[in-house]
Amino acid sequence: MKNCEIQFANKKLQEAFEKIDDFQLRKNLERAFEDICKNPFCGIQIPKRLIPKGYVQKFNIKNVWKYNLPDAWRLIYSIEGGQITIITIILEWLNHREYERRFRY
Repeated sequence: MKNCEIQFANKKLQEAFEKIDDFQLRKNLERAFEDICKNPFCGIQIPKRLIPKGYVQKFNIKNVWKYNLPDAWRLIYSIEGGQITIITIILEWLNHREYERRFRY
């Protein structure tokens, strides 16, 4: 099994994570990071036709995955693979309403 590395898509997102005041949300995100590191494919893959164009343009990614968090929150991430390490790129986390808007459900 390959090693897994969790990275944030950008510094702004990492800083937002570090400043989360909601203890439960932070705990849920940290648990999700652990689960994703154990198995990067544990989330639900978003079909390519449904990937927001903004993600592709902003992050230059080819795949998007969704990890369902408690209280209807969603963690959105992408997976990049190398020969030795799988890099999981955290794109954002959002509540269900924002998720529906972003993916136009």
